Formats: sequence, C-alpha cells, structure tokens
Amino acid sequence: MTTEPVPQLVAHRGDMQQYPENSWPALRAAVEAGACWLEFDVQMCADNSFVLLHDVDFRRTGLDARQVFDLDSETCRNISVHQPDCFKDRFDPTPVPRLDEVLAWLDTLPAVRAMVEIKTESLDHFGCETVMQALLETLNPHRECCVLISFSDEALRFASRHASLELGWVIHRYDDLHKQRAEQLNPHYLICNQQKIPRHKALWRGAWRWMLYDIRDPQQALEWAKQDIDLIETGDIIQLLKHPLLARRGCHHGL
Repeated sequence: MTTEPVPQLVAHRGDMQQYPENSWPALRAAVEAGACWLEFDVQMCADNSFVLLHDVDFRRTGLDARQVFDLDSETCRNISVHQPDCFKDRFDPTPVPRLDEVLAWLDTLPAVRAMVEIKTESLDHFGCETVMQALLETLNPHRECCVLISFSDEALRFASRHASLELGWVIHRYDDLHKQRAEQLNPHYLICNQQKIPRHKALWRGAWRWMLYDIRDPQQALEWAKQDIDLIETGDIIQLLKHPLLARRGCHHGL
C-alpha cells in the first residue's frame, strides 16, 4: 500500500464546474460525489439575513443588476442564479439558497463540514460588528458543521471574542507581515491561493491547518500534500474525486 500523503478535497462553491456556483444543485452534487467539505460565500441582505452569493449583485449569476444589500432574503430567493452565461437556460430556475436553510441541511449530514466565507463587501457595507453579530447568531447553533472563514482578520477577531466557532483566515499575500498577523490571530485554518506561495519556501508552521485553492489537477493536489497541505479546495470536485488516491479520502453519505 502506498504511503503517499493524500489531501482531503473541499468543494469550491460546491461543484461549480458542472453547476451554478453557490447553488443547491452545486452543493448537493458535491456531496453526492463524496465531498467531505464544502466551501461557499455569503452576503448579508437588507433584513440582516444571509444568502449564498459571491458578488454584491446578481448581474453575473442571474442577469439582475440589483444589489443584495438592498433586498431581503425572500426577494433574493426569487432571483434565479442559473449562470446563463455559462449554462444558458439549463438550470433555470435556480433559487438563491439561504444560509440558515443550508446549515439545517448540513446538520443532517454528519460527515460533511462547510467553510462559510463572509464576504468583505458585506462587512464594508453594513459594518463589521453589525454583520458579525447577525452572522454569529446564525452560525452558532450549527457550529459543529461549519468553519467561519474570511479575508478580514478583524471579522475573525470579533468572532473569536464572541463565539466558539472554528475560524479560517484567507490571506492576501504570503509574506512576513501576513505571517506575523497569522501568528497573532492563530486561526484554526490558514487559506491561500496556491499561486501566491513560492515553491522554494517552507510553509509557515503553526497550530493551524493549511488549505490551498483553486487546484483542479489531481497530481498538483498530491504534490502539495507532500508539503503537509491537508486540504485542497477545488472547483472541479467530481473530477478530482475520480482519482483513485484522492477518492480514498472522500466521504460516503449513503445518498
């Protein structure tokens, strides 16, 4: 039996290769394929609830120019985010998922955990404290199935003072300044675009686990595992889970 280290895969916005990103079809397809981890983005609505959405508006995913900040979650849910530019009308309609509904679904899947990324645009628009108070209230009852992640270390520091969630910091740069900030924050996970890490440099050591994104080549995922990268985020989860080694760390959910 091979002793080659094998990373665990994280489905970036669900299976965003074959389905609209951050959508119910993308999330369900990733889980059905054997994903143990999901990652998705959340933005805050005008009514202080949260929906799964990467952008501040629905132009790209639903050809709708309205901003999420001006709409309540029920109005958002009535917008179809079927990504017509990518998939034409194949997935029309695709309602916008509400975060609370996705978390309730994850509670029924004990083998699956989610990286929930609060977008900085929401933090900037409504203010960090306002967003984080509402988000922690939503996440806390489901803390066993989710990890809060963000580019904002301010948001993560607020969460560390007011909740017992696991936290992941997405770093903008792999440099000495960010290393110092990581050591001060001491998150459970450090997350970085794999292209930002110089191949000749050793990874920063700490109590955290590393996750790199976006990797769609199975051999590249296995090469990073040799450098103690345990989590690989991919936008093509179904294809990577077809690799015989990567499939060993998949999850079977009895679906």
